[in-house]
Amino acid sequence: MKSLIAAALSLTLAAGPLQAGGPVVVVEEPPVVVEEGAASSKGLLPWLMVPLVLCIVMCGPEEEAE
Repeated sequence: MKSLIAAALSLTLAAGPLQAGGPVVVVEEPPVVVEEGAASSKGLLPWLMVPLVLCIVMCGPEEEAE
C-alpha cells in the first residue's frame, strides 16, 4: 500500500514539469538610445523672431509726403 501511495505521489509531482511545455527562449532586444537636443535651443527661435519683426516694421522704408 505504501508503494502505491509513493508511486501516486511521485507521478503527481512529476506531472507538473512534464506538461510545462517547450524550452524557454529569451530574446534580448538592443537598448534604445534617444538623444535630446540642448534645453536652451527650444525657446530660442521666438526670442529671435520678435526683434526681427519689430526691426522690419520700425526700420522699413519711409513714405515721403508730397
